[in-house]
Amino acid sequence: VQLQAFGGGLVQPGGSLRLSCTASELALPFYAIAWYLQAPGKEREGVSCIGADGSIAYADSVKGRFTISRDAVKNAVYLQMNNLQPEDAGAYLCATETRGVCDNDVMMGTGLDYWGQGTQVTVSS
Repeated sequence: VQLQAFGGGLVQPGGSLRLSCTASELALPFYAIAWYLQAPGKEREGVSCIGADGSIAYADSVKGRFTISRDAVKNAVYLQMNNLQPEDAGAYLCATETRGVCDNDVMMGTGLDYWGQGTQVTVSS
């Protein structure tokens, strides 16, 4: 199984990016898919999660700015990030959760099955 996250890049504060998470040999619609931010010198933090039932969770810091969605046909999950700020910078990783739910454990990054390698987001003027 390969989980891939891509779509990162360099943007100015206030800019937008759309991250994608895709998988080979794994049907993402049956899993909860979560995005995490690993910033330099900081602990990894949960950003957003979408459950197999379509339920959605966001970290308070991104509510109203980030939107998670999935495309079952393309076997992908997306994270639309708007109004990016310097504190949003870091490596974004996606991961799968077999139970298909987005609960506190998932947002804390525990109990995940597969992890992608991450894509780097830089927010700078």
